[in-house]
Amino acid sequence: MCDEFTEKDNEQFPLNNGNLSRRDFNKISMTAFMLALLPKTAFAAEVTETRVEVSTPDGRADCYFVHPSRGKHPGVLLWPDIKGLRPAYKAIGKRLAEAGYSVLVVNPYYRDAEAPVVSPDASFGDPKTMSLLRSMASQLTQGAVSSDAKAYIDFLDNQRSVDPGRKIGTMGYCMAGELVVLTAAAVPNRVGAVASFHGSRSIVTDGPDSPHLLISKSSARALHAVAENDDQRSPETKDIIKAAYKSAGISAEIEVYEGTLHGWCTPDFHGYHKKQAERAWSRLLHLFKATLA
Repeated sequence: MCDEFTEKDNEQFPLNNGNLSRRDFNKISMTAFMLALLPKTAFAAEVTETRVEVSTPDGRADCYFVHPSRGKHPGVLLWPDIKGLRPAYKAIGKRLAEAGYSVLVVNPYYRDAEAPVVSPDASFGDPKTMSLLRSMASQLTQGAVSSDAKAYIDFLDNQRSVDPGRKIGTMGYCMAGELVVLTAAAVPNRVGAVASFHGSRSIVTDGPDSPHLLISKSSARALHAVAENDDQRSPETKDIIKAAYKSAGISAEIEVYEGTLHGWCTPDFHGYHKKQAERAWSRLLHLFKATLA
C-alpha cells in the first residue's frame, strides 16, 4: 500500500523511463496525459459511460459504469488505489470496456465524500493528504468491504449490459489488492477471477484476519502483479501468497515485474512504467478471457 517510502521512490523515478520530467508532467492536462499513455484498444467496442449510484447497506456509492453499447458481457468490479475514483481509473475502466467488459469503477470512500476525494495530482507525501486518505481507508474493514462487494456485484448482475450467466471479474490496485481477495471470498459463487496490481503488501499481515487466509474461500483464478520495490521490502510476501493458492488448489500467476515501483500500473503516478504496465494488462486480458467466457 502507498506510504511515505512509496512517494520518495516515485520522486526519484522519471515518468516513462526518463522521457518525461516531473516539471513536464505537471504541465500536461490529465486527460491528454491519459490518452497519450494508454494505447488504443484494437477493434475497440463502442462504449456507453454513466455516473451511477449503487445502494449499499451503508448508503449510496457514487460509481462510474462503462460498458459496450450493444450486447451482454462479463461484469468486472474495479477497485481503485488509495487515492480513489478519479480520471485515471475511469480511463482504465473505459479501456477494459472497449475490450468487451461491463465495468463498474467504485468510489470506496462514498461513506465520507463523493469522488474525487483528492485532486488527481495530490501527493501522498503531503501530510494532510496522507492523513485524509488513511482516515477514510481505515473505514474499509473486512465487513464493510464484503458488504459493499455484494452490493456492487448485485448491481452488475442487474444491468442489461451484463451477462449474469458468466462469472464476474474483480481487479484492484495498491490497497485494493486486498479488496479483490475480500470480494472473491464474499461472493465466491459469482467471482471467477481476481487481479491485483502492486497490491501484495496489504494482502499479507501478521494478524489472524490477514486477507490471504481468505483465499481458500473462493475458487477464483488469480493474477498478482508485484512491484519490484514492494518485493524488495517484503520478499516473503509473494511466497506466502503462492503457498495460499497452492494449498487451496487454485491456479494463480504471481510475478515480480522487474524495474517497477509501487504504483507502476496507474498512469497518473510518477512511477508509471508503460512497458511493464502493458505486459500486466495483457496478462489481465488473458486471465479474463480464460475465466469469464
